[in-house]
Amino acid sequence: MAKTAATEQKPSGPPDPSKLKGRRFGRVLARLGKVTREQVHEALALQRSRKSKGQDQPVGELLVELGYITVDDVMAALAGQAGMRMVSIDPDDLADEIVAALPAETANTYQIVPIEFDERTRAITVAMKSPDNFRAVDDLRLLMGFKVEAVIAPAEQIDAVIQKHYSGDESSMAEMMAELGEDESLAALKGRGESIDLEELASAAEDNKVVRLLNLVLLQAIKDKASDIHFEPFEDEFKMRYRIDGILYEMVPPPQHLALPIVSRIKVMSNLDIAERRLPQDGRIELVVNNNPVDLRISVLPTMFGESVVMRVLDRSNVQLSLDKIGLRDDELEEVRGLIRRPNGIIIVTGPTGSGKTTSLYAALNELNEPETKILTAEDPVEYDIDGLIQCQINTDQGLTFGRLLRSFLRQDPDVILVGEIRDLETAQIAVQASLTGHLVFSTLHTNDAPSSILRLLDLGMDSFLLTATIEAIVAQRLVRRICLACKEEYGPTDEELMELQLRRPDVEGRTFFRGRGCDKCNHSGYRGRRAIFEIMQLDDQLREMIMVEASTNVLRAEARKRGMRSLREGGLLSIFEGQTTIDEVVRETIIEE
Repeated sequence: MAKTAATEQKPSGPPDPSKLKGRRFGRVLARLGKVTREQVHEALALQRSRKSKGQDQPVGELLVELGYITVDDVMAALAGQAGMRMVSIDPDDLADEIVAALPAETANTYQIVPIEFDERTRAITVAMKSPDNFRAVDDLRLLMGFKVEAVIAPAEQIDAVIQKHYSGDESSMAEMMAELGEDESLAALKGRGESIDLEELASAAEDNKVVRLLNLVLLQAIKDKASDIHFEPFEDEFKMRYRIDGILYEMVPPPQHLALPIVSRIKVMSNLDIAERRLPQDGRIELVVNNNPVDLRISVLPTMFGESVVMRVLDRSNVQLSLDKIGLRDDELEEVRGLIRRPNGIIIVTGPTGSGKTTSLYAALNELNEPETKILTAEDPVEYDIDGLIQCQINTDQGLTFGRLLRSFLRQDPDVILVGEIRDLETAQIAVQASLTGHLVFSTLHTNDAPSSILRLLDLGMDSFLLTATIEAIVAQRLVRRICLACKEEYGPTDEELMELQLRRPDVEGRTFFRGRGCDKCNHSGYRGRRAIFEIMQLDDQLREMIMVEASTNVLRAEARKRGMRSLREGGLLSIFEGQTTIDEVVRETIIEE
């Protein structure tokens, strides 16, 4: 039977909220019996008078100022406009079964509380502070599998419920795993493999404990700013790992028999086929956590011992799509801004997978994203959708390759083109053609540093004269972890550490070195967050002549450094001397220049 714990506010028989939906604010207040028509007209007259003096105030604010209504009345009217009920909650009247229906981490993250719950139908009514929080309802349906109805309650009442029933009660991962390990119905799935019935699998995927565990895993990963979540089946265990700042950390492993229910739950959430366990599948989940949009890219891969799942977390609030936020020094920022304002040419960003190339390119496009500039992108996949950019996704199954997309781009009258990656000669040739016909082209390559990109393009079959005619600059980059500010401390490096950077004691006289001691804020790693280091090679006439005669990478590198190019290792050294990162990080991410 449904449980309930709220009293509806009844101003002399309140009208049905569905009949108030979409009506004017003053009309809703009048229908609720909070104001008279004369009072609304008085507030509207005051609003017009103040607007003529440059002051724009909502009617509700003015009615409160005139003393006719309270702030709670304003909220009741906003709820009515959204077609929602306004209720009053007493924290002491909430039954334990209702409180238990919503995990503490969900209540705290979304600032909502349950007031009615029917376990049989999984129908839940949640109270929230504002009608604007509608995405919380969508996320609850997706994350928890509930049938959700939302109502509005005063903010202080919701805070009181959270304080009384949910503060300090967030489930720990270990407790949740232990609870699941004792669940006999789920334990019965162990070793069933292909013999498991589809209906049984769907039921396991909807199990409340599995739903709660996955919910906790996702919220924890987003809170820890993890970029990926890995679920990996092995012969004797089912591992779970988070990638934070580029490094994988093993988490408390779920019991092995949860492999099937967890993978099936992820498939249900991302609209994948739970019956298909022999072929790879890709999907996507869209959430809004703490008012920030979060995209989860799902990859399911069949292995010897079950399906391995990797969830890529694309948290847009965690990405700085601005050139002055990605780690460029003042002189580098000025140089890059000059490069991206050129009318045509090719600018290549290079580095290994996960070195921040895409973020840097988006930051550049974001700066160029103006009404008078037409920007087209060909990506595989589109990672962040940015307003004002025409973004296209590669689909090799349908024959939609970079080359084919680029040909179509040239007929779309663009000013700026982004090619996700130059993978083959065809893509390289069309990028050159686009540049020669007056377009600015951005792209990426996978090479170790800027000078070696020239050799890579020549290896693809490009003509050296076309390269010299079109390439304006090559930017190499790496990501190094920042020292955690909460546990940062000075220390003296050993001679061996200095030797790894090809430095001697006299070279670092008077320099201060730092490291992270390790604390709870950084998972005891000593690092929190990352910054990029760059190597910018601008092509001038001298370098172009050397490319024409196909000079070696080492000769090109030496010449570029003579002309002021700061290498990745030198950029890393500056970050060490500024106390931003450590010797270990720079040695790990950069190579010694020959």
